[in-house]
Amino acid sequence: MELQDKTILLGVCGGVAAYKAAALLRDMRRAGARVRVVMTEAATRFITPLTLQALSGEAVYTGLWDERIANGMPHIELSRGIDAVLVVAATADFLARMATGRAEDLLSTIALARKTPLFVAPAMNRQMWEHPATRRNVATLLGDGVCFFGPASGVQACGDEGEGRMLEPEEILEALIAALTPRRLAGKKVLLTAGPTFEAIDPVRGLTNLSSGRMGYALARAAMQAGAEVSLVSGPVELAAPYGVRVSRVRSALEMREAVLQEATTADLFIAVAAVADYRAEEVATQKHKKENGRPPEIRLIANPDILAEVAALPRPPFCVGFAAESENLETFAEEKRKRKKIPLIVGNLIQEGFGGKTNRVILFDEEGSHPLPPGEKQAIAHKLIEHIAHLLEKTYARAG
Repeated sequence: MELQDKTILLGVCGGVAAYKAAALLRDMRRAGARVRVVMTEAATRFITPLTLQALSGEAVYTGLWDERIANGMPHIELSRGIDAVLVVAATADFLARMATGRAEDLLSTIALARKTPLFVAPAMNRQMWEHPATRRNVATLLGDGVCFFGPASGVQACGDEGEGRMLEPEEILEALIAALTPRRLAGKKVLLTAGPTFEAIDPVRGLTNLSSGRMGYALARAAMQAGAEVSLVSGPVELAAPYGVRVSRVRSALEMREAVLQEATTADLFIAVAAVADYRAEEVATQKHKKENGRPPEIRLIANPDILAEVAALPRPPFCVGFAAESENLETFAEEKRKRKKIPLIVGNLIQEGFGGKTNRVILFDEEGSHPLPPGEKQAIAHKLIEHIAHLLEKTYARAG
């Protein structure tokens, strides 16, 4: 769980979007966080403290003079032992108070008393967000080190459409996890491929495989959370784009190759996760193949390009990571593939243990030998793999001087 052992103080302000705090709180708990909740008085008009207390499993605080804090200083006590303050449905009024250092309620007082990062997810009408006073306040807070999540653009509760809409709970959670994850790939450009390719035979048939794309998408997410600028070239899968990741959707191996080569020369790291079809039809029929006396059509296959080998052979290649999905003799085949493609790292797994599913068991093969990772969910494996890659990259740069 990505927020395991983290304690987050969740502040909720008085805007219509306050109702989304319930879903966000639930998701933060599922990610492993302990969550303390502080609400403004206005927030209680939109969602009850009882709701957030039930979801957090802890008392919810709303006032400066709460007698449940024995020493009478809830703004100090509640700010202790936390890893971050996250304020959602942050109104124009709350931003103004923070920008001018006013401490008129419990939440704004905690914002001044904290020693931890402050993250803010604004929510307001577009005219309020675009007002010069709000823009000045945002600039002041950014200068003070406050980190903003959003806002987004879209239809608002008032019926207007534009910027000022609060991010969705899942987007805020992704941004929070990224902000609290060690940024070992900060400043790096990461290019990945994911999913299968589909090689057409005729207008309705084609050659493909059972790759779900989950491992590649998990790695893209983990790389983004580690601070990288991430570009993902994806074959046909039914997965949502990871938050903060730019996704280019392709269909065939040739389309994937073209998209990869457009970006490979500027990438620091290339992770080839996609299960690219080895072969394609030499000629794609313009009409659907018909049965002729029960005999199958004759289809001549030709080899697809080896995208990973081509990127690794560039004059100044990025650090290349490959994947080897085998049905037997994993260690032999994976290490042979790594050496043949002349890449520093390859990730091997047995098809029966991870292909197309939500869990995986992998072994990393590099110049120092093999490194088995504990089996688990693909997202957890992705984070461990990114840590290993970051370690190898640091060693590579150290050798380069």
